[in-house]
Amino acid sequence: MKLSEFKFDLPQSLIALYPSERGDSRLMVVNRKTKKIEHRNFSDILDYFADGDVMVVNDTKVFPARLYGQKEKTGAKIEVFLLRELNREMRLWDVLVDPARKIRVGNKLYFGDSDLVAEVIDNTTSRGRTIRFLYDGNHDELMRAIDELGETPLPREIKRKVEDADRERYQTIFAKHVGAVAAPTAGMHFTKVIQRRLEIKGIHFTPITLHVGVGTFRQVDVEDLTKHKTDSENFIITEPTANIVNKALDNEKRVCAVGTTSLKALESSVSANNRVKPFEGWTDKFIFPPYDFKISTCLLTSFHLPESILLMMTCAFGGHELIMQAYEEAMKEKYKFFSYGDAMLIL
Repeated sequence: MKLSEFKFDLPQSLIALYPSERGDSRLMVVNRKTKKIEHRNFSDILDYFADGDVMVVNDTKVFPARLYGQKEKTGAKIEVFLLRELNREMRLWDVLVDPARKIRVGNKLYFGDSDLVAEVIDNTTSRGRTIRFLYDGNHDELMRAIDELGETPLPREIKRKVEDADRERYQTIFAKHVGAVAAPTAGMHFTKVIQRRLEIKGIHFTPITLHVGVGTFRQVDVEDLTKHKTDSENFIITEPTANIVNKALDNEKRVCAVGTTSLKALESSVSANNRVKPFEGWTDKFIFPPYDFKISTCLLTSFHLPESILLMMTCAFGGHELIMQAYEEAMKEKYKFFSYGDAMLIL
């Protein structure tokens, strides 16, 4: 398929600036077999699952990856967006800097009145740099310093200032393993109460870990989607999770990927007999229509932006024509889009 087939006019007013209360968002339910579209509330998700079904959640934890520093000598304000740790012992990080034209190899960056200093040691892309943190404490102390100085990395499309409340809200209740620079947003709709009610009904929750990278929001700039390359993301599927998912598939129960990140992880580690394999490593899998999904039988996701790789993955799962029709209806019904928006369940 072509990039232009995922284009639609999304009013800015439909991009959610703030989230609903957890569990109170709207839920659009799309049935692939009947083509029926229902309008529900998120708490109604219990109606669609039964004993033995499985929900695969991403337990990655967002860290405050956006830092603001000053360049030595000039004092120019520089934004440093931490992408991923490259070498823990040497304290090397892959980052994006803005404005990039002011940052050269050898420059030192100072962060507020703290002891945190970074030195630029390499150029990687036009905005990309490798930096080394110069810090006397151990790794945990360094991460605490970053946590105190950093800002919640809300995507730029949410056009407002980051607030203290975003620290808790731009995170799922499943968040456990630090490493994401963007939240796995489908999981943000759950409350502990809704999770418990599902568990009482016999639904199993099992985690994968995929550390969401900034490439999730990177613009696709080629019309021919086969020529697009996505950034690699680190993920882990444990043996217990693989066993739970495979047992559900063997028993013909639903396996619901909570979010495109869970969907991507599951599809990145498939055995010859179409079952999940335990895995720890990297994936740069780019899923777009047509695609034959091997593991997940339903998907809980958000409403994504035009021409985004997340919309393409959603269309691959739900069918391009049906999902684009559902998006038209979502806009007509004033559903909220993007990270803080409403939810869609595809059965």
